Amino acid sequence: MSKQVIFNLPVKDLEKSKAFFASLGFGFNPQMSGEHAANVIIEEGRISAMLMTEDFFRSLIDKPVVQAKEANEVIVCLVLDNRDEVASLVEKAVAAGGRTPHPLEDHGFMVTQGFEDIDGHLWNLVWMNRSSELTQS
Repeated sequence: MSKQVIFNLPVKDLEKSKAFFASLGFGFNPQMSGEHAANVIIEEGRISAMLMTEDFFRSLIDKPVVQAKEANEVIVCLVLDNRDEVASLVEKAVAAGGRTPHPLEDHGFMVTQGFEDIDGHLWNLVWMNRSSELTQS
């Protein structure tokens, strides 16, 4: 069975959020985007994020929208192909107005660092040396 993950994030300003993610190198699916939402392609056909205006997001739920700059409910974690991608994506995020909530952690077999996007959503980026997983079993 093939699966796809689409997670929804409320954003203050859709155009600014689209510009932020475009500057990180992500593309958009125009068929799933419009005036109130934009679909960010993270991995074609597998993972995407739906950036939704707060009003549109609110129309889909029956409780308050969490203000991610004040409190967090989730950390989106992406496992990347190599350790350089972690540093590169964090650099791009910071240059585009994001921030890093913690320094890079290098555990030898794994590198991790995250960023907070312009709406306060937390993204954790991880690279793992898959060959070390095989030798530890």
